[in-house]
Amino acid sequence: MKRYTINNFNQDFPGDDACLEWLKSSQYPDGVLCSQCKRITKHHRVRGRSSYACDRCGNHIYPMAGTIFEKSTTSLHHWFYAIYLMSATRCGISAKQLERELGVTYKTAWRMAREIRLKLMIQTNTLIGNPAEVEMDETYMGGKAKNMHKAKRDRIGGRGTAGKVAVFGAVERKGQVIAVTVPNVDRVTLLPQVRKYVPPASIIYTDEMSAYDPLIQNGYNHHRVNHSERVYVSGNVHTNTIEGFWSLLKRGIGGVYHSVSEKYLQGYINEYGFRFNHRKDEQPMFLTVLGKI
Repeated sequence: MKRYTINNFNQDFPGDDACLEWLKSSQYPDGVLCSQCKRITKHHRVRGRSSYACDRCGNHIYPMAGTIFEKSTTSLHHWFYAIYLMSATRCGISAKQLERELGVTYKTAWRMAREIRLKLMIQTNTLIGNPAEVEMDETYMGGKAKNMHKAKRDRIGGRGTAGKVAVFGAVERKGQVIAVTVPNVDRVTLLPQVRKYVPPASIIYTDEMSAYDPLIQNGYNHHRVNHSERVYVSGNVHTNTIEGFWSLLKRGIGGVYHSVSEKYLQGYINEYGFRFNHRKDEQPMFLTVLGKI
């Protein structure tokens, strides 16, 4: 991946005007088609407004309309800088740190991070387009019962996976990862996820959990590694890739965000999945995120 440093950012986006001009150019790469003139015309920037006016009829266009910046009173340059910070860090950046970097309120920083996470750092709808080798696993996100507030610990029982959120994940070897929160890890819950993201005839590697028993009947080539017997690799059969992603996800959330509620967990999973999926891109990740706008 090519490096995109803070010096590159400051050179390309020195202020709001440069950010707005980039936004216009990205939305209208072949020129602006004026809705009134019915032709591509030259547009000039309107002073004091985030719009451009047609040189012929004066009709306005608003590049921020329909984006996460619409109706936001936060500086467009602050938005771009927040995107840069979130894409440049390997393990994420907290809203509190964004608050300090941008000089905005915590509420504003948190909302910006949420919008970027949910609408720009999104996962693909399908894992792969052709049959391939896929590893699957499930994990639980949440703190230990002994560290929970007594009222919550008493309510959930305080043992095992109680109070934690189940997450299902699938990763193509040398490819992309998909991870989604699920209500449980029962067979009736996981099988629809498998069918949604993995095409038939794929080779699937899992552990010995019984929820994956019907995979062969569903048209998949299924291989297992028995973790309960302390077997983690058997030739080409293992789930080390997806477990490596779980490690990145948990260490990242625990180290940067410390605690994430169930309501917003999928957004954080998307963020780490997006970084994982674009880790080998030639294009800087910042430009990839901008392209999602």
